[in-house]
Amino acid sequence: MDEIAVLIPCYNEALTVAQVVKDYKAALPNAVVYVYDNNSSDGTAEIAAAAGAVVRREYAQGKGNVVRRMFREIDAKVYVMTDGDDTYPAESAPEMVRVALERQADMVIGDRLSSTYFTENKRRFHNFGNVLVRGGINTFFGCDVRDIMTGMRVFSRQFVKTFPVLSQGFEIETEMTIHCVDKNLRLETVVVDYRDRPAGSVSKLSTVKDGVKVLRMILVMVKNYKPFAFFSSLAAILLLVAIGCFIPVLLDFIHTGLVPRMPTLIMSVFFGLAAVQSFFGGMILDNICRKNRQDFEMLLQKIASTAQE
Repeated sequence: MDEIAVLIPCYNEALTVAQVVKDYKAALPNAVVYVYDNNSSDGTAEIAAAAGAVVRREYAQGKGNVVRRMFREIDAKVYVMTDGDDTYPAESAPEMVRVALERQADMVIGDRLSSTYFTENKRRFHNFGNVLVRGGINTFFGCDVRDIMTGMRVFSRQFVKTFPVLSQGFEIETEMTIHCVDKNLRLETVVVDYRDRPAGSVSKLSTVKDGVKVLRMILVMVKNYKPFAFFSSLAAILLLVAIGCFIPVLLDFIHTGLVPRMPTLIMSVFFGLAAVQSFFGGMILDNICRKNRQDFEMLLQKIASTAQE
């Protein structure tokens, strides 16, 4: 088991990966630096190996797939994850590791948004997207996470070995954050500097395509993690539609004693029944989520007991 494992997912980062590997080896001398190459075509793997990294490969394209592979294969006491684009300074890593160990944090996020991100990042829509995602998750989950989509994080072994990776792409950061918040795992923040990519280095993140994936991921995870809030909100919308359809039918009946709008009445009943089903479905799913959280707590206790033995 490694004391510290530095995990660097890479896709076509030949221009920067050597510097990233060297910086993290210098900042964390007792760490093993792993570069997971994700089908690069520019010699990233060879350059990383020459710089001193342990190079492995993940052939399923997407950052989420790479993270799944890294978390399954690497066994360490502390995990440092960073990007291979040289945008996160390795000098912040020791402080993040210290916080993880001393404060027993399951995840330490490197907060770019509170430092230099908005001045260094020249892609305005990326800036807007980060703020939008942060506001949405903090609102839906009642938390105050300062940087949801940062690529620099430190994890405990407990988090890595109990985190079910479902995402395939860049929405993995959002998934990790929501999992940590929902399961009441300890989350700490360290403000880190951010620098834009060097000239010639191209971002693999598509503002629109990956932004839509992240927003869809948030919606799906609200449904999965907060089913009562999600389905009761849906029930309220369906109920309003049912009432809107029923009012003209009721007014006709009051004035004439007849129900000339039978299709409208049927539609009103349909939406009313859908609202009731949605509400009670949310209650049932909420109880299932509560049971899942209890089972997760028991799993954490089992892992802790195994570690002590």
